[in-house]
Amino acid sequence: MSREIFEAIEQIEKTKGIPKETLKQAVEAALLSAYRKNFKSSHKGVSVVIDPVSGRIKVLAKKLVVENPKDRATEISLTEVRKQGLEADIGDWVEVEITPHNFGRIAAQTAKQVILQRIREAERELIYEEFYEKEGEVITGLISYQEGNNIIVDLGKTTGILPAPEQVASEVYRPGGRMKFYIVEVRKTTKGPKIILSRTHPGLVRRLLELEIPEIHDGLVDIKAIAREPGVRSKVAVEARDKKIDPIGACIGNRGSRIRNIIDELRGEKIDIILWSERPEEFIAEALNPAEVKRVELDEEQRVATVYVDQSQLSLAIGKEGQNARLAAKITGWKIDIKGIPVGEEEEIGDGEETQDTP
Repeated sequence: MSREIFEAIEQIEKTKGIPKETLKQAVEAALLSAYRKNFKSSHKGVSVVIDPVSGRIKVLAKKLVVENPKDRATEISLTEVRKQGLEADIGDWVEVEITPHNFGRIAAQTAKQVILQRIREAERELIYEEFYEKEGEVITGLISYQEGNNIIVDLGKTTGILPAPEQVASEVYRPGGRMKFYIVEVRKTTKGPKIILSRTHPGLVRRLLELEIPEIHDGLVDIKAIAREPGVRSKVAVEARDKKIDPIGACIGNRGSRIRNIIDELRGEKIDIILWSERPEEFIAEALNPAEVKRVELDEEQRVATVYVDQSQLSLAIGKEGQNARLAAKITGWKIDIKGIPVGEEEEIGDGEETQDTP
């Protein structure tokens, strides 16, 4: 049986990726527990080891070499030491084998459940460490099933949870569907790692852009800010480190090929790529794309921007149900008040009748 245990350890290392030494230590600890339970041993100097060559299980005990042993559990005579071929003198501590004749059978029966538990714990720890390092990254998973309001996602070695608040209202999560998910958090629990996924997090858009666009991946183009209304529309502000690079063109790609792949992954969510600027007036004007902005006035103290557009551009600047203005306010950090310029008053900008005030 001992050899079978050792072979199982080696096989699990190959198939599960758990280090052999980790498993060996877990098995030895389980066997020691089995020995203490079955042979009523309280001697603290007892250990159980598996010989890496023969696979044989040995129970060893540290004993003090004395002339006349009074406690056979902790002491040994010099004569007995010599019989066992050990080199020691009176007063030395030696490690001697005390393996009971029937220990292999008892150990196998008693330790089996403990061994399996330790192996499961080691597997869980490895999975936790692997996914903990992936927090803030994107992973591909298969929709498995729904549990309450949560969607359970198959991630290969384990499963992840897509909670209701992290689900996009317009998306359908059918079992077997393959999607990309943002890893929000990895928690350690007694039942293994709990991996919280998201389809609504702005980080999903950021990571998809990094995966799809080489200039962003290589650091030639920076993503400065993202504002998102999941499933509907996102605005992404970008800046090129090299003036020779067109950051918007790099993100969109030839005939929109690059950005289209990301839109497809987000199930049709529109993405506006805008140019970031240190100057608030310029950044706010860019953020209201596709509307053309005539003028931006800033109230620094209240952090309010009054934006003037042609009357014909007013509905475009505001967007459907105020969405464009809302996202522009979110990505710039300014409250935006949009005013339409009546026809014929383009040169002399004043208060228009229609306005949109965004928080």
